[in-house]
Amino acid sequence: MAMKLPYYPGCTLKTKAKNFETSTLAVAKELDIELVELPKWNCCGAVSSIVTDDLMHQLAPARNFVRVQEMNENGLVDNEYRLVALCSMCYNTLKRTNLLLKDDPEKLKTINDFMYLEEDYNNKVEVVHFLEILRDMGFDKVKEKVKVDLSSLKIAPYYGCLLLRPKEIAIDNTEDPRIESDLLDSLGVKPIDNPFKKMCCGAHQTVQDKYAVARNTYTIVSGAIKAGAEAIITSCPLCAFNLDNRQKEAQELYPDFEGIPILYFTQVMGLAFGVPEEELGFDLNYNDPRPLLREKKILK
Repeated sequence: MAMKLPYYPGCTLKTKAKNFETSTLAVAKELDIELVELPKWNCCGAVSSIVTDDLMHQLAPARNFVRVQEMNENGLVDNEYRLVALCSMCYNTLKRTNLLLKDDPEKLKTINDFMYLEEDYNNKVEVVHFLEILRDMGFDKVKEKVKVDLSSLKIAPYYGCLLLRPKEIAIDNTEDPRIESDLLDSLGVKPIDNPFKKMCCGAHQTVQDKYAVARNTYTIVSGAIKAGAEAIITSCPLCAFNLDNRQKEAQELYPDFEGIPILYFTQVMGLAFGVPEEELGFDLNYNDPRPLLREKKILK
């Protein structure tokens, strides 16, 4: 029987990063995990909740925690208060508010007073990233589901900022994260260490100064290529955009630059599990990974 977990998709996975969601739901099914989407979820609030002394900006995450509470009360999940996030930014935002409310009963009371039309939030929810779910269940179990040989692939993990900073919300060692490399190992992929795996992609600067972001893209992607990588994995739609789509601007700035595909880690999992190609959404990747995968005889 599948383990039913509350799942928060966030806005981008319903729009520009549909391939992240579809590939995740497919691999979760292979692992007997049912990600049950929160009913009536709202935007996490993105960077707003960083301002911890402005409680109004903690309301958006807190309302999503109430939805988890209701799911448990209505029997939609298996008495699970772990809220699973995929997008790194959603994870970071939700987790910050989660810890803030756990650490400050007075602020929790104020939040509950603000949400007077909702039932009181009971402060039971734990925000986790899907990578943590995989690690907790054991990468050996991931390995058992591998059906396709990916040993010819060389992929560099990329974490960026939001999975590792600040330290109290980090999903792994902030100085030497291994969770993505361990996942790749379990999939039979050769992980390539990139010295720039923790460097910021440029985040929202992409809106006002795409060439500033392109310089970061060049550094991060070139670092992976020089280390021997043929592709990079991430779990952040904004990082994916900056490292993938901004390769065009990086080529304008650095004519010798040659890009590589940027993949969501769940797309690589789907390849290893033999998930049908149409569920992996490679057509939404800016730098199409399919030529590389055909060259490696992973795809036909």
